[in-house]
Amino acid sequence: MPDSAPETAPTPSTEDRVRAILEQIRPYLQQDGGDLEYVAFEDGVVKLRLQGACSSCPSSLMTLKMGIENALKQQIAEVKEVVPVE
Repeated sequence: MPDSAPETAPTPSTEDRVRAILEQIRPYLQQDGGDLEYVAFEDGVVKLRLQGACSSCPSSLMTLKMGIENALKQQIAEVKEVVPVE
């Protein structure tokens, strides 16, 4: 019988980790009539599309930077910035 190493679960990619955190944040935005759509993660930058009430809210940039960006940066060192896209 050959020795077989115990199987280890694959390490989630940075993109997978970003998506998982965003899924935790989405219900809070949805409570206020908004939402977000993950677009891409490139060179440390997370690109999001704000939807619903968030797309026209004057506080959306603050939500994006102070809320979402801070949460991602605290948990994922590879995240350098979060930017909105159309």
